Amino acid sequence: MLNTIYRLTQPRKFEIAFSDIDIFSGDIIVRPTYLSICNADQRYYQGTRDAKVLAQKLPMALIHEGVGEVVFSRDDNFKPGDKVVMVPNTPTETDEIIAENYLRSSKFRASGFDGFMQEYISIPADRLVKLPDDINPEVASFTEIVSVSVHAITRFDKIAHSRRNVIGVWGDGNLSYMTCIFLRKFFPDAKIYVFGIVPKKLSDFTFVDETFLTTEIPEDLKIDHAFECVGGNGSQVAISQIIDYINPEGTISILGVSEYPVPVNTRMMLEKGLRMFGSSRSGREDFQKTVDMYEQYPDIVEYLSHMVGVVKPVRTIKDMMEAFDLDTKKAFGKTIMKWEK
Repeated sequence: MLNTIYRLTQPRKFEIAFSDIDIFSGDIIVRPTYLSICNADQRYYQGTRDAKVLAQKLPMALIHEGVGEVVFSRDDNFKPGDKVVMVPNTPTETDEIIAENYLRSSKFRASGFDGFMQEYISIPADRLVKLPDDINPEVASFTEIVSVSVHAITRFDKIAHSRRNVIGVWGDGNLSYMTCIFLRKFFPDAKIYVFGIVPKKLSDFTFVDETFLTTEIPEDLKIDHAFECVGGNGSQVAISQIIDYINPEGTISILGVSEYPVPVNTRMMLEKGLRMFGSSRSGREDFQKTVDMYEQYPDIVEYLSHMVGVVKPVRTIKDMMEAFDLDTKKAFGKTIMKWEK
């Protein structure tokens, strides 16, 4: 079966390549329908990654957030027409201690091998999670990044002590918004406070208890635990504020990605006996839990729908480039490619 792949060969340049898909391999064949652009995809597209990294990774098909429709399957659990979300993490081994998304041997789509910008995807059955027929496909397309929040909260629930009266979330962007939605469901009795820098963005957090500008935090405010969802140049300030305002023996979940080392006030970490842990990516179990929560709490999908920004129909390479360019202009939310290949 002939497949068309749309690979980034150098910054801002897509080229077509062809490959054969073996329909007898045991994999399921999925036609992508909606693809969501991530900041990591943009860094490749814009060429802002280190030149050595670009030389190692390219050419490569981008996108690791996406949904599709099964077109061929020999697996009893999937049939043609099923709507599925595709799991980009691809483990090559199992470990009784280390989760699949932390195994150094695992591969990840659009980071070392081809992502979902293809006409068809040949993918193992255990890398698919079935979606409800009535799911909003635009929201479902960015389930991958949503599942990262679910993964981090699940780990937090195992690590943090049981006093969870107040949970603080630093950041007013997409990651913070998603994390707060699920914190509200996981811990309905906890107060959720959000700390950010843009009043307009903070006004979107209608489902939390309080929002604060990071320049106007009350001196007597205290939190039991915190999630850092800032990343980039803001990581240092966010982590420093968290350490200042968190109660002793609190847990800090780090989710924001920074390209550079971030200084941490270890003296106060020691004095307060704090725990800090990082979370990255997710596995199939996290995807399944996320989809289950979509079904259990329909309002989650409604809240997430506010994150849908531009929905760009894509049929040509020119359309792909326009979608990536539109994504650079967004202030909040996700750019979705309606993949009409």
